[in-house]
Amino acid sequence: MNLSGIVVVATPQALEAVATRVTALPGIVLARLDRRGARIALVQAADCMAQEAAGLRAIQRTHGVVKVDLVSHVFDDRPDREPDVSAILPSLAAERGVHVHSLGEAEHTER
Repeated sequence: MNLSGIVVVATPQALEAVATRVTALPGIVLARLDRRGARIALVQAADCMAQEAAGLRAIQRTHGVVKVDLVSHVFDDRPDREPDVSAILPSLAAERGVHVHSLGEAEHTER
């Protein structure tokens, strides 16, 4: 299984709609929503690289998306486990200037 940390930058007006649309895609889980920075942190679970790439393309084509960054990628070959979102998020958040308080809460910091 491939686990990917993805940061999506959306237009501020479309942030909520983009979050709703992308989390409806298969294998996508909302990790953080940064309203101040109009950013969405996602975790994607995919069975193979082709499925992962198709998910990224679907996110990129979503109306209101400005930019998509794949910021973390982990191979986890234990299919009996649920993806551990907390293992990916600290580095994802730090790289993108988001201070994580708890799951679902984030604060954007200027770099």
